[in-house]
Amino acid sequence: MKLIYKHSLVIIGFAVLILSACVTQKYETPKVTTADLYRDNNTTDTTTIANLPWKNLFNDANLQTLIQQGLNENLDLKQAIERIRIAQATLQQSRAAFLPTLQADVSVTDAKQSQAALNFPPGVNINLETQTYRAQLSTSWEADIWGKLSSAKRASYANLLQTDAAKRAVQTQLIANIANAYYNLIALDKQLKITLETVKSRTNNVETMKALKEGALVNGAAVVQSEANLYAAEVTIPDLKRSIRETENALNVLLARVPGTILRSDLDSQTPYSDLQTGVSAQLLKNRPDVQAAELSFRAAFENTNVAKTFFYPSLTLTASGGLSTLQLADFFNNSVFYNLIGGITQPIFARGQNKARLTTAQAQQQQAFYTFQQTLLTSGQEVSNALYAYQTATEKETTRAKQIASLTKAVDFTQELLRYSSATNYTDVLTSEQSLLAAQLSGVSDRLQKLQAVVNLYRALGGGWK
Repeated sequence: MKLIYKHSLVIIGFAVLILSACVTQKYETPKVTTADLYRDNNTTDTTTIANLPWKNLFNDANLQTLIQQGLNENLDLKQAIERIRIAQATLQQSRAAFLPTLQADVSVTDAKQSQAALNFPPGVNINLETQTYRAQLSTSWEADIWGKLSSAKRASYANLLQTDAAKRAVQTQLIANIANAYYNLIALDKQLKITLETVKSRTNNVETMKALKEGALVNGAAVVQSEANLYAAEVTIPDLKRSIRETENALNVLLARVPGTILRSDLDSQTPYSDLQTGVSAQLLKNRPDVQAAELSFRAAFENTNVAKTFFYPSLTLTASGGLSTLQLADFFNNSVFYNLIGGITQPIFARGQNKARLTTAQAQQQQAFYTFQQTLLTSGQEVSNALYAYQTATEKETTRAKQIASLTKAVDFTQELLRYSSATNYTDVLTSEQSLLAAQLSGVSDRLQKLQAVVNLYRALGGGWK
């Protein structure tokens, strides 16, 4: 008998698997094109900076401290962790759906009938009030014939993995945001320093113009022009200071801190990471957390479609209850046992179009998730290409900009000397060369910032910062 029982269980289990496979489908990773996502970078070397720990990419000790503080305290990252906990609880709930429910119920019922309503003959004396004491256990279990519970569990598991990938995406973005804000801050410091030095130099020029006027070498217009040139530099200082303050405040928000000063070094001490290896574009599927999250979202939608299909088929439910019930508390454990067993199959016949609408919605959501996955992958390739080209163009500009600044510095010196010793030169020549020099120096800082931030953006675009 035991052997027959075991064989029966095997046959039933095998039949359930076959029936489930007929309704639900097995998930397969969607086929998407990953070739040539980087544009003009068809390398076959799989080495990528995405595998570098972030501390190896950023050698500034102050920046390293800020990034670590952000990873410990950032509120967006903490919210992402809480979303993981929610997904874990949902997965646990979907796993528990395979187990039967069990409920306990203890009750005391006091009931009294109306003598007038019972219509007994005269002289009949019956107790119209009764007390019923009842204690029972009840259980219910649904057989996963069509794979509904299994698909729901797989969907919950995919959602859990998706929230974990989303948390890693938040982390990579956080590291990039902190680094970019930090570099922007020290670039603003450098621009403020250049502007202050320019103001100091132009203040001396004003005094020189006044002295030259007294010597009849220049006229009053030159003095006024020199003063206007000084004010043109001074008026930019408040905006630079405001930008510095706002950048500090933005950094503090990333660190979950109140507004305050940010400890930092300077732009001149920064050495951009130069070995910018990207690997092959297919590696984005395993390195980019947001790409992983998009695929897992599609996977969850795929399993939800499987669940929607099962609603068209009958469900098998087994329920049982049993316990003790008596009218006299003293006889509670004497001949008061009761139980019932129910096995039922429910086949949907007419559900007002709910099952069809559920399936249509699930299929549309699955297709949306697939398009989102494709879009995320294409966007990631675009970001890698943009960051690489930004680094390349910044490097080209740095070389040319250095030559421009050197030439403009000489031009300022030459025109100032000519103004002192030649009446053929007017202050407009000096003014033009000084303004051009300041603009070139500030642009040089922007070039340096672009190069530093291009490395950060490339690192994030490749999926670095979470390993």
